Amino acid sequence: MAREAVAWPPEETLSLWKREQARLKALVVDRDTEAWQRDAAFSGLQRVGGVDVSFVKGDSVSACASLVVLSYPELEASWPSERCPSWWTQCGGCRRRSPASCPRQVLLVDGNGVLHHRGFGVACHLGVLTDLPCVGVAKKLLQVDGLENDAQHKEKIRLLRAGGDSFPLIGGSGTVLGMVLKSHKHSSKPLYVSVGHKISLEAAVRLTRGCCRFRIPEPVRQADIRSRDYIRRTLGVPGPPAPGQERSQKVQRPKVCPQEGSEEPEGEGRPPEAHS
Repeated sequence: MAREAVAWPPEETLSLWKREQARLKALVVDRDTEAWQRDAAFSGLQRVGGVDVSFVKGDSVSACASLVVLSYPELEASWPSERCPSWWTQCGGCRRRSPASCPRQVLLVDGNGVLHHRGFGVACHLGVLTDLPCVGVAKKLLQVDGLENDAQHKEKIRLLRAGGDSFPLIGGSGTVLGMVLKSHKHSSKPLYVSVGHKISLEAAVRLTRGCCRFRIPEPVRQADIRSRDYIRRTLGVPGPPAPGQERSQKVQRPKVCPQEGSEEPEGEGRPPEAHS
């Protein structure tokens, strides 16, 4: 199943990518641009998309991107999940539909936005390319600009009591890079929310919280389930291990919907956000 590792790109290619990243970063809008974003109840927002990518353990070539669109505020499926081989440019479309046929109004992305080594994570990249409001929702702290997952940070997390409690992530430069959010009252692990494109941090946090039935926002959770399942079915990755075996990588064990209020395992098998 596994393919040979892809060689690291030459320095000139990496430099080209960095220049392109810097060019796109200049296009990021970090304020509210839609009327529904400024409404306390998000009146006018009807569809929220969730994007997730699953990778195959031992395979540096194959991956699956999944886009799921749910109705808001019901959080029920309104558009089928699709898997796109080139998700940077085709996330809105698929083999059977055009990008314009996907009626999403905002995207929640499993990854970071401006909370990134170069201030331009996957949520920013996707937002600029699709020209859609985009929110980065990460499960782990990306330690940039002096941010550290140290004792002080963990103590702040411990003091988050109720669902919706949060505190800002302020880098050594004094810049607010994102928010730490306790997304569900029964979750002991927070989410790291950051601006991707065309939305303010305040609205991004409120929207993330409003989409959480469990710890992970429902659009992202559903996209994650479907991307894992697609890899399992199409690439023949084995299913869940027998009881007592060590937990396998993300794509080897598709998530199952937990009981209300329970926590979910964190995803694995993805490359570091720094390489986005």
